[in-house]
Amino acid sequence: EFLKKEPQAAKFFKHFTSGDGFIKNKMRWCLWLVDATPSEINHMPLVKKQIEKVKKFRLNSTKNATRKAAQRPTTFVEIKQPSTDYLLIPLTTSKNRYYIPIGYVSKNIIANNGASFIPSASKYIFGVITSKVHMAWMRVVSGYFGPSYRYSNTITYNNFPWPNIDEKQKEKISETAQAILDARKLYPDSSLADLYDPLTMPAELRKAHEANDKAVLQAYGLKPSASESEIVQHLFKMYEELTRKDKRNHE
Repeated sequence: EFLKKEPQAAKFFKHFTSGDGFIKNKMRWCLWLVDATPSEINHMPLVKKQIEKVKKFRLNSTKNATRKAAQRPTTFVEIKQPSTDYLLIPLTTSKNRYYIPIGYVSKNIIANNGASFIPSASKYIFGVITSKVHMAWMRVVSGYFGPSYRYSNTITYNNFPWPNIDEKQKEKISETAQAILDARKLYPDSSLADLYDPLTMPAELRKAHEANDKAVLQAYGLKPSASESEIVQHLFKMYEELTRKDKRNHE
């Protein structure tokens, strides 16, 4: 209806998602006016009306930062959007899922603060953070949000110890990571919520994750049969070694 009245605004509408929306494949729309010129905005009265509403809403806020943002009502209060395609990590995920449903997203999809992202992430990075190893780490160091795990950029991701491996091992993990993405594509009508429900997870996807887990465990020098407690113990030893090295380097 909006675009019927103001079709020139079409290029400024972008898909908008949260971590939960990404998992459930539920997208909304937002006006993304970062690159809109003043002249373009002035030729779109309906868009301008929305901007005026945003300004009024922000001015009535009790938060100083929001009131200050009323000076630039054409843009979001915070802009963290990558300029490239990115890997989206939902910040909250059900404890029932064994793996966080992480995936690649187009730069044209705007993510809110319910998601974290890694711009231009390689398949190797995807393979490691979607593995049993990273999930074990996440369950121990992350916080909680009701019945869900609360992923943290600073605590969960930034403190995660990565394996010291060669290119051949990286290539192997990249291959197993791609196999996970390929297995998901077999079910185009299913959301990530469907695919990662323990009761409905397809056999192909489960096998792809198991193969990826095996490759990542091997990269860490762990056996495929390693328990979650053994994985966590190994990771904390690595973390301690890394922090000791970092401390020595700054002395």
